Amino acid sequence: MKVTVLEWKGFCTWHWDLSSSLSNNSNNSGYIEELCGICRVSFDGACPNCKYPGDECPIILGDGCTHNFHLHCILKWLEQESSKGLCPMCRQIFTFKPIADNSQVEYSNLKTLIDGHKVMRERLSPNNESEFEAFDAEVD
Repeated sequence: MKVTVLEWKGFCTWHWDLSSSLSNNSNNSGYIEELCGICRVSFDGACPNCKYPGDECPIILGDGCTHNFHLHCILKWLEQESSKGLCPMCRQIFTFKPIADNSQVEYSNLKTLIDGHKVMRERLSPNNESEFEAFDAEVD
């Protein structure tokens, strides 16, 4: 019996595999976030800055904390001076897990923003201590 296919329509779905990030978490809570902590859009969907989901807007996995974000969402957050380089969810110093294919310009921008906030924190911390010491000396 021969069959002739007259029409064929393909269908597929995709999703980010976040189970690999779970095995690297230090707390192993068993919970995998399914929404970006900033825009609250599913990781399978596009962030507000993108037309289509996928490799153009990958997921950034938090290293110090367990929060995950779209790349463009965390870039926009860290560009604000008021963010102080902290995670928008837990307010810990935000660091991210390096991805094997981090040759994109956005990854270097993310690293630059995080390093810039680190420098600002280091620059402010000695000044704040000396201001407090000077204030204490005036009271005595």
